[in-house]
Amino acid sequence: MKTFLLSLTLCFTLLGFSQNDAKAKALLDQVSSKVKSYDNIALDFKYVLQNTAENINQETRGDVVMEGDKYILNILGITRIFDGKTLYSINPEDEEVTISEENPEDEASITPSKMLSFYTHGYTYKMDAEKNIKGRKIQFVKLIPMDSNSEIKHVLLGIDPQTKHIYNLIEVGQNSTQTTLTVTSFKTNQTLSKSLFTFDKNKYKNYYINKLN
Repeated sequence: MKTFLLSLTLCFTLLGFSQNDAKAKALLDQVSSKVKSYDNIALDFKYVLQNTAENINQETRGDVVMEGDKYILNILGITRIFDGKTLYSINPEDEEVTISEENPEDEASITPSKMLSFYTHGYTYKMDAEKNIKGRKIQFVKLIPMDSNSEIKHVLLGIDPQTKHIYNLIEVGQNSTQTTLTVTSFKTNQTLSKSLFTFDKNKYKNYYINKLN
């Protein structure tokens, strides 16, 4: 789950340093401005994990709705609800709800809400190839970790230059593992239920409640 959330976070956490490509920075600035203009964002996505040497090819789908720091994420059969203070992880298969405190300001905390945060430190970036994908022109920006000990070799962030929306993210690890996050649906400013980010304990009366803090 943490690996997925890291990719999801990277998908919108665009990183800035003085050595960066001016054109790449201008494009990322436009994406940042566009994303910050929305009241909320709802995404459907496909997540693929591949390692040819280990004969690994796993694919899953999910969705997330974000409004400020709040979010509700569905992936791998688990629902995660964050109401701005408390995180509820609901696992129907085990009939268990894990409750924990989560600080969105904590830099070590990886959450979908940070998809709306931009220009944190740690990577340099430059313009990469432009590709035609299913009739859409996608401009890639290459992100390279400044930490020489990073497990990430590089990240390719695919951006639709017309909509200024992120199309996909390809993360290549030092161990040749490649994870690809592709946005299949991007909706904004939706009419959301007032209770969307509220955990209703009455729906889980028979569940084991695991409070971590």
